[in-house]
Amino acid sequence: MTHAAADVSRWRSVWRQLPLIVALVLLWVFLWDQVTVLTVVTGVLLALGVTRVLYLPPVLLSGRFNPWRGLLLGLRMMYDVTIASMEVAVLAIDPRWKPLNSIIAVQLLTRSDLVTTLTAEAISVVPGTVVVDIDRERGLLYLHALGTRTEADIDRVRRAVLGTEERIVLAIGSRAQAASVRAARRERRANDARSKGAPA
Repeated sequence: MTHAAADVSRWRSVWRQLPLIVALVLLWVFLWDQVTVLTVVTGVLLALGVTRVLYLPPVLLSGRFNPWRGLLLGLRMMYDVTIASMEVAVLAIDPRWKPLNSIIAVQLLTRSDLVTTLTAEAISVVPGTVVVDIDRERGLLYLHALGTRTEADIDRVRRAVLGTEERIVLAIGSRAQAASVRAARRERRANDARSKGAPA
Protein backbone atom coordinates (compact mmCIF):
# COMPACT_ATOMS: atom_id res chain seq x y z
CA MET A 1 0.00 0.00 0.00
CA THR A 2 1.39 3.41 -0.94
CA HIS A 3 1.80 6.22 1.56
CA ALA A 4 -1.06 8.20 -0.01
CA ALA A 5 -3.38 5.16 0.10
CA ALA A 6 -2.47 4.57 3.76
CA ASP A 7 -3.31 8.19 4.59
CA VAL A 8 -6.69 7.88 2.84
CA SER A 9 -7.44 4.65 4.71
CA ARG A 10 -6.45 6.25 8.03
CA TRP A 11 -8.65 9.30 7.50
CA ARG A 12 -11.54 7.12 6.33
CA SER A 13 -11.28 5.16 9.58
CA VAL A 14 -11.31 8.40 11.61
CA TRP A 15 -14.32 9.65 9.63
CA ARG A 16 -16.27 6.45 10.32
CA GLN A 17 -15.51 6.85 14.03
CA LEU A 18 -16.54 10.52 14.08
CA PRO A 19 -19.96 9.93 15.75
CA LEU A 20 -18.25 7.94 18.53
CA ILE A 21 -15.62 10.67 18.99
CA VAL A 22 -18.31 13.36 19.18
CA ALA A 23 -20.26 11.30 21.74
CA LEU A 24 -17.15 10.86 23.91
CA VAL A 25 -16.39 14.58 23.76
CA LEU A 26 -19.99 15.41 24.78
CA LEU A 27 -19.75 12.93 27.66
CA TRP A 28 -16.50 14.56 28.82
CA VAL A 29 -18.07 18.03 28.69
CA PHE A 30 -21.12 16.81 30.63
CA LEU A 31 -18.86 15.30 33.30
CA TRP A 32 -17.13 18.67 33.77
CA ASP A 33 -20.49 20.47 33.61
CA GLN A 34 -19.01 23.38 31.70
CA VAL A 35 -18.21 24.21 28.08
CA THR A 36 -14.79 25.80 27.79
CA VAL A 37 -11.96 25.64 25.31
CA LEU A 38 -9.98 23.50 27.78
CA THR A 39 -12.73 20.90 28.32
CA VAL A 40 -13.48 20.62 24.60
CA VAL A 41 -9.80 20.31 23.60
CA THR A 42 -9.04 17.76 26.33
CA GLY A 43 -12.21 15.89 25.41
CA VAL A 44 -11.16 15.67 21.77
CA LEU A 45 -7.66 14.49 22.73
CA LEU A 46 -9.03 11.86 25.11
CA ALA A 47 -11.60 10.67 22.56
CA LEU A 48 -8.90 10.28 19.92
CA GLY A 49 -6.73 8.47 22.44
CA VAL A 50 -9.51 6.08 23.43
CA THR A 51 -10.44 5.25 19.85
CA ARG A 52 -6.98 5.19 18.26
CA VAL A 53 -4.25 4.55 20.85
CA LEU A 54 -5.52 2.13 23.48
CA TYR A 55 -4.88 -1.58 23.04
CA LEU A 56 -8.55 -2.34 22.40
CA PRO A 57 -9.44 -2.61 18.70
CA PRO A 58 -10.91 0.59 17.27
CA VAL A 59 -14.68 0.73 17.12
CA LEU A 60 -15.58 1.08 13.46
CA LEU A 61 -19.08 2.20 12.60
CA SER A 62 -20.68 0.88 9.44
CA GLY A 63 -21.62 4.35 8.22
CA ARG A 64 -25.16 3.09 7.65
CA PHE A 65 -28.33 3.86 9.61
CA ASN A 66 -31.85 2.80 8.70
CA PRO A 67 -34.32 5.15 10.49
CA TRP A 68 -37.27 2.77 10.05
CA ARG A 69 -35.36 -0.18 11.44
CA GLY A 70 -34.05 2.03 14.24
CA LEU A 71 -37.62 2.98 15.16
CA LEU A 72 -38.69 -0.68 15.12
CA LEU A 73 -35.72 -1.55 17.32
CA GLY A 74 -36.66 1.11 19.88
CA LEU A 75 -40.34 0.10 19.93
CA ARG A 76 -39.49 -3.58 20.31
CA MET A 77 -37.09 -2.78 23.15
CA MET A 78 -39.82 -0.88 25.00
CA TYR A 79 -42.26 -3.74 24.42
CA ASP A 80 -39.77 -6.37 25.65
CA VAL A 81 -38.89 -4.37 28.77
CA THR A 82 -42.56 -3.79 29.62
CA ILE A 83 -43.65 -7.41 29.16
CA ALA A 84 -40.58 -8.85 30.93
CA SER A 85 -41.02 -6.44 33.85
CA MET A 86 -44.59 -7.61 34.38
CA GLU A 87 -43.60 -11.27 34.09
CA VAL A 88 -40.78 -10.90 36.62
CA ALA A 89 -43.07 -8.97 38.99
CA VAL A 90 -45.69 -11.76 38.84
CA LEU A 91 -43.04 -14.42 39.50
CA ALA A 92 -41.66 -12.43 42.43
CA ILE A 93 -45.00 -12.44 44.29
CA ASP A 94 -46.12 -15.94 43.27
CA PRO A 95 -45.58 -18.23 46.30
CA ARG A 96 -45.83 -21.34 44.11
CA TRP A 97 -42.97 -20.36 41.84
CA LYS A 98 -39.65 -22.12 42.40
CA PRO A 99 -36.67 -20.56 40.61
CA LEU A 100 -35.02 -22.69 37.96
CA ASN A 101 -32.57 -20.65 35.94
CA SER A 102 -29.85 -21.37 33.39
CA ILE A 103 -26.58 -20.09 32.02
CA ILE A 104 -27.06 -20.18 28.26
CA ALA A 105 -24.48 -19.82 25.50
CA VAL A 106 -25.75 -18.07 22.38
CA GLN A 107 -23.78 -18.08 19.13
CA LEU A 108 -24.14 -14.66 17.52
CA LEU A 109 -24.33 -14.25 13.75
CA THR A 110 -21.81 -11.39 13.48
CA ARG A 111 -18.32 -10.70 14.81
CA SER A 112 -18.69 -6.92 15.08
CA ASP A 113 -17.57 -5.62 18.48
CA LEU A 114 -20.14 -2.83 18.27
CA VAL A 115 -23.05 -5.17 17.45
CA THR A 116 -21.94 -7.62 20.14
CA THR A 117 -21.78 -4.86 22.75
CA LEU A 118 -25.14 -3.37 21.80
CA THR A 119 -26.75 -6.82 21.78
CA ALA A 120 -25.35 -7.58 25.24
CA GLU A 121 -26.57 -4.23 26.57
CA ALA A 122 -30.03 -4.68 25.04
CA ILE A 123 -30.37 -8.18 26.50
CA SER A 124 -29.25 -7.04 29.96
CA VAL A 125 -31.74 -4.15 29.96
CA VAL A 126 -34.66 -6.60 29.67
CA PRO A 127 -35.58 -7.96 33.13
CA GLY A 128 -35.01 -11.68 33.55
CA THR A 129 -31.83 -11.92 31.46
CA VAL A 130 -28.34 -10.60 32.07
CA VAL A 131 -25.12 -11.20 30.13
CA VAL A 132 -22.43 -12.67 32.40
CA ASP A 133 -19.61 -13.19 29.90
CA ILE A 134 -18.64 -12.61 26.27
CA ASP A 135 -16.32 -14.75 24.18
CA ARG A 136 -15.30 -12.14 21.63
CA GLU A 137 -13.14 -14.47 19.54
CA ARG A 138 -15.95 -16.98 18.94
CA GLY A 139 -18.85 -14.52 19.03
CA LEU A 140 -20.53 -16.17 22.02
CA LEU A 141 -22.73 -14.53 24.64
CA TYR A 142 -23.20 -16.26 27.99
CA LEU A 143 -26.29 -15.08 29.79
CA HIS A 144 -28.22 -15.91 32.93
CA ALA A 145 -31.88 -16.45 32.09
CA LEU A 146 -34.75 -16.60 34.55
CA GLY A 147 -37.40 -19.32 34.45
CA THR A 148 -35.81 -21.73 31.97
CA ARG A 149 -37.34 -25.05 32.96
CA THR A 150 -37.40 -26.81 29.60
CA GLU A 151 -35.42 -27.01 26.38
CA ALA A 152 -38.21 -24.98 24.77
CA ASP A 153 -37.58 -22.16 27.30
CA ILE A 154 -33.87 -22.20 26.51
CA ASP A 155 -34.57 -22.17 22.77
CA ARG A 156 -36.95 -19.24 23.27
CA VAL A 157 -34.19 -17.25 25.02
CA ARG A 158 -31.72 -18.00 22.23
CA ARG A 159 -34.21 -16.87 19.62
CA ALA A 160 -34.86 -13.67 21.55
CA VAL A 161 -31.13 -12.89 21.62
CA LEU A 162 -30.72 -13.59 17.90
CA GLY A 163 -33.81 -11.49 17.17
CA THR A 164 -32.31 -8.58 19.11
CA GLU A 165 -29.01 -8.92 17.26
CA GLU A 166 -30.87 -9.05 13.96
CA ARG A 167 -32.81 -5.85 14.68
CA ILE A 168 -29.61 -4.04 15.71
CA VAL A 169 -27.78 -5.15 12.55
CA LEU A 170 -30.68 -4.15 10.30
CA ALA A 171 -30.71 -0.72 11.98
CA ILE A 172 -26.99 0.15 12.06
CA GLY A 173 -25.00 -2.76 10.62
CA SER A 174 -23.26 -2.88 7.28
CA ARG A 175 -25.03 -4.14 4.18
CA ALA A 176 -23.03 -7.37 4.33
CA GLN A 177 -24.05 -7.95 7.95
CA ALA A 178 -27.70 -7.20 7.12
CA ALA A 179 -27.62 -9.70 4.26
CA SER A 180 -26.05 -12.29 6.56
CA VAL A 181 -28.71 -12.00 9.28
CA ARG A 182 -31.50 -12.06 6.68
CA ALA A 183 -30.08 -15.29 5.25
CA ALA A 184 -29.83 -16.78 8.74
CA ARG A 185 -33.44 -15.78 9.44
CA ARG A 186 -34.63 -17.49 6.26
CA GLU A 187 -32.71 -20.61 7.21
CA ARG A 188 -34.22 -20.68 10.72
CA ARG A 189 -37.72 -20.31 9.30
CA ALA A 190 -37.09 -23.10 6.80
CA ASN A 191 -35.81 -25.37 9.58
CA ASP A 192 -38.86 -24.55 11.70
CA ALA A 193 -41.17 -25.36 8.81
CA ARG A 194 -39.40 -28.67 8.22
CA SER A 195 -39.52 -29.62 11.92
CA LYS A 196 -43.23 -28.83 12.14
CA GLY A 197 -43.95 -30.85 9.04
CA ALA A 198 -41.93 -33.85 10.22
CA PRO A 199 -43.93 -36.84 11.46
CA ALA A 200 -44.04 -37.38 15.23
